[in-house]
Formats: sequence, structure tokens, C-alpha cells
Amino acid sequence: MLRGMRKASSNWLGKTIMAIVMGVLIISFGVWGIADIFKGFGQSTVAKVGGTEISLNEFRQIYTDRLQQISRQVGRPLTPDQARAFGLDRQVLQQTIAEAALDEEARRLGLGQSDDQIRQFIMSDPNFKGVDGKFDANRFQAVIRNFGYTEQRYVSEQRKVSLRRQITGTIGAGLEPPKAMLDVLTRFQNEQRAIEFVKLDAAQAGAIDAPSPEALAAYFEDHKVQFRAPEYRKISFVVVSPEEIGKWSDVSDEDAKKVFEQRKDRLGTPEKRQIQQLVFPTLAEAQTARERLAGGMSFEDLGKERGLNASDVDLGLVTKSSLDATVGNAAFALPAGEISQPIQGPLGTSIVKVDKIEPGKEADYASLANDIKRELATERARVKVADLRDKMEDERGGGSSVIDAAQKLGLTAVTVDAVDRSGRAPDGQPVASIPQGLDVVSQAFNSDVGVDNDSISFKGGYVWYDVLAITPSRDRNLDEVRDQVEARWRQDQIAAKLKAKAAEMVQKLEQGGKLAEEAAAVGAKVETASGFKRDDSPAGVPATVVSAAFRTAKDGVGQTAAGSGEVVVFRVTDIVDPSVDAASDAVKKLKDSLDRALTDEQVASYVNKLQTDIGTTINQAAFAQVTGANQ
Repeated sequence: MLRGMRKASSNWLGKTIMAIVMGVLIISFGVWGIADIFKGFGQSTVAKVGGTEISLNEFRQIYTDRLQQISRQVGRPLTPDQARAFGLDRQVLQQTIAEAALDEEARRLGLGQSDDQIRQFIMSDPNFKGVDGKFDANRFQAVIRNFGYTEQRYVSEQRKVSLRRQITGTIGAGLEPPKAMLDVLTRFQNEQRAIEFVKLDAAQAGAIDAPSPEALAAYFEDHKVQFRAPEYRKISFVVVSPEEIGKWSDVSDEDAKKVFEQRKDRLGTPEKRQIQQLVFPTLAEAQTARERLAGGMSFEDLGKERGLNASDVDLGLVTKSSLDATVGNAAFALPAGEISQPIQGPLGTSIVKVDKIEPGKEADYASLANDIKRELATERARVKVADLRDKMEDERGGGSSVIDAAQKLGLTAVTVDAVDRSGRAPDGQPVASIPQGLDVVSQAFNSDVGVDNDSISFKGGYVWYDVLAITPSRDRNLDEVRDQVEARWRQDQIAAKLKAKAAEMVQKLEQGGKLAEEAAAVGAKVETASGFKRDDSPAGVPATVVSAAFRTAKDGVGQTAAGSGEVVVFRVTDIVDPSVDAASDAVKKLKDSLDRALTDEQVASYVNKLQTDIGTTINQAAFAQVTGANQ
């Protein structure tokens, strides 16, 4: 029985992925609105833009590439449910359609690009240059392979990109931000302020008498909703994952040692060497250079003669496998301090020098045995997990509860008597029996008693759960939460006193008083901060104070709440209005950012108009099939 996966929940992973999604998509022209016109017109086509059809297989390839790129960046696989929850599916579709619209326009305009131009375009890409500053074919293959491209597919894609750039480059040509805008933004970003300030906390609030029973009761009535008991749910769940099923202690030393011997070279720490390298076009030039090096000239000085900097010559601490095989064999055969003879390689003739040798460390079975056994146990458990999944689904399909199904299959079901939406028990502590990272609580609060819930994917396995009972939210009486009410009442009293005291201090300062005198009168100390900008976080200065200082004129005073119940009274002692140097790197960087923003806006409008003019239709069923929305 197949079950759909639940939507990915909002958590730290979501925040990380959303940042990366924007970083990936901004490279192209993707995040622009498209007409939301969904029409089915052929199961093998996801969308049609003018005369261009985006096939199901083509979009699947693009979408899979994006998922894999983001998964590599966050360090964990991104599920289809999570991708849809973060809006990645829709953004990739928008990007693909925008690019197709530009491709259509390129064909209409008769634009073209020769093979030689594409070759030069790729060979001039700095991402593919080797240590000699020239195009490195090996590096090119490694980089595109890492991003899931074959050479043919990459060249084809770059041909399209080149034609799109011809169009977008024309649209953005000549756009420049007004000088007045640059001046205003530069001054806004770089304006600096200095303040003196005093932090008022509970010590300055003075003694707080205990509340009378009547006062506490009245406070409770006014704030009863804050002390309301949350809704609790009783749930049961069972986890079937390789980690839960596979027990490393069941793996024999004999099996683990076999794996260790197979992976011994990779498990150890390889020898590393600090290497300097120079590459020459011909053997004769390399021989001449070696004679000069043997005569006392340094690699760095010889590199400078050839227009190379120190980082171009010094390869750093590298392993043998990271070098070209010919160069690696020669470099790792040299003693420390020696200079090699010329080495003929695919990119030219190299000369290397070994500055330092960092010996490798052979892997030790005893220190790795448990890790190897865990890995073996997990691998073996994957087959068992799939078998248990099918059996568990059959039991659930036959009407068994999670607890009953678990008992029949010899699994351990966990029952949580009461948990609120935040994953806490009635005592306010997180429920320890819920594994970290398992989002069963929010799923349970979206379900009900007696509902046959879909399983949840978790750590390469599955989790089944039932909602057994629901305890509705209710008003508590004062006796249940007396200590909490009194603590909250005391906090409010302190806050009110500090706010009044701060207002009094501000009034005296506005009338000519000195902050040092006012601080001494309440037993506080004066602190200072200077030279900070709007986005800075000066040590010891709360963010609310920085924001308030930039809303206050020079010699003006103010107050603002800070963290931990503090109130801060401050005076702005200085404002530095920066001069604008149009030739500075900061202004140039700002101008470049504004140029890109203006160009993006123009290109976005142009592409939207293109899509409207040539017509865009989307096959909703095919789109859902690729992204998993129909499962």
C-alpha cells in the first residue's frame, strides 16, 4: 500500500534551504511571475512557451539537478515534500519558463553563437583555470561532473545562456543609478553615531512588596488567557528505520575486518606535502628555469617574472591523489627541500619543489571497529526496513492500531500520555521519548482520534502514529498556577517601575541634567559606544538601542526596552556624516549592486511581456507528476 508523505515542517532546515534556494535561482532569470494558467495538453509536456515545449523528462532533469544542488549545500537529502513546502517546485518552473521565453526570443531575432565563441566562452571561465592561470581540461570535467553535467549537455546549456545574455545585456545596457541615489544610500549606510547610556534593571526598580491576595486575584483575572492550559494529545508511534533496526553489536569482527581491509586506504590519513609548482609551455623553458632555481632563485620570484602571485605557485598542503598522476608521482618521490627535474604533463612541463612533508597515518581497526559495524548494521537493516514497511502497511490497512501492529511485528511502540503543540509535557519539559528531529507532534495536531494517518519519513525509514486521546485547552484556576502568576506580576511591576524611572531620567536630561549624575543617583554606571553604523552590533549595546540611537538627533536623549527586562536610557553624543568618495571600493560595490537591481527589474519586465505575447500554458498534471504532488 502506497502512502503520500506529509508536508515538510518549518524548522532550521527550512530556513537554511530558503536562503540557498534564492542563491541558486538568482543565477538565472527564474523568480518572476508567470500567468497562472494551467491547462492539460499532453502528458509528456510540462509547459509550452510559444513554440517551445518543455518536456516532462527535461523538466524532471532540471528539477532533480536543483534538488541535488541544494541537498549538497545543506548536507542532507531534500525530500519532494520539503521541496514543495519551501516553494522550490514553483520557483524552478518559473525559472524554466522564463529561460524558454528568452530562447524563443533568441530564435525570433535570429541570434547565434559559433562553436569557437562557445569554446572561448567556456575556456575563459575562471572556475576552470588551473594553477598556471590557463584552462584546465581536468578541472573542467571535475567541476561539471560535480554538478551533474556531461560535457555535451554543459556546452549545449552554455550556448543557450550565451544567447540569453545577448538579449538581457542589451536590455540592461546603459542603466545607471542616479548620483543622488548613490549619495543618499552611501550616507545612510555609513553614517556613524556615538552614545552614552545607562542600563536599568531589577536593582534600580527597588523592593517589590508581595501582592495582596486581592491584587493577585485581580491580576490573574485580567491575564487569565496567558495561564490557560494548552491542548494536550495522547499519541502512540513506532519508528522503523535502519538506525533503530540495525544493531551494530550483532555484526561480527570478521565481517567488520573484511570491510576495513577493503577501505583501509581511504580510512587512513594520507600523506600530505607542501608543494610549489611552476608550469612551462616547453621542455626547454622548464630546463632553463630549473637551472635558475638550482642556482638559488625562489619559486615565488620566478613566478613573479611570469605574472603569477604566491598563491598561484604554492599549491599548499596537498595529497598525491589531488594532483595530476604524473606530477603527483614525481612530487611524492622527492625528499623535503628538493626540486624536481622537468615533468612532462598534459598541460605542459612542470617543475615542483617539496617544502614540507606531513606523514600519513595508517587506519587502525580498533578505533574504527564500532563505526564500521554500525554502518554494516545500517546497510543490512535497509532490506529489513522495506520488509517491515510493507508488513506494517498491511496491518494498518487491515484496521490494526499502531500499538497492535507493532506488537504483532515484534516492534516497540512508544506512547506519550500528554504532549502540547510545542512538544512539551504538562510539566513544561520536552518529551524525551520523541526522537530529536522527528516531527510527529505537529502531524498529530493536524489529525484526530481514529484517523488512519500516513506514515512519516524519518532517517531513511518510517514512523506510524495514532492520536489516542485529546485533552482540550482550558482555563486554569489561580491555585494551579499561583507561583507563575506571582512571578509574572512581579516582572510587570519591575517593568512598570523601570519605565517610569527611565521616563523621569529622560525628562531631567532634556532639562539639562547630566547622565553621570542621574546614573549615580540610582546606583548605575554610564557606558559608552562610538563609531557604530546602523547594521553594527557593538559589544554590550542591545540592538534596540542601536536602532533608537539612529532615530534620535545629536544631543537628543531617549529610552528603549532591552533584553532580560532591562530599560536603557541613552544620549546621542556625536553623529558622523560620511563624505562620499565615488572612487572608493565601497561606493563602487554599492553602484554594482544597484546596477544589477535595475537590470534585473528591466529584464523581469521584459520577460513577463514576452511570456504574455507568445503565450504560456502549463500542464498541471505533468508538473505534479514530476514534483510528487500527486502522490
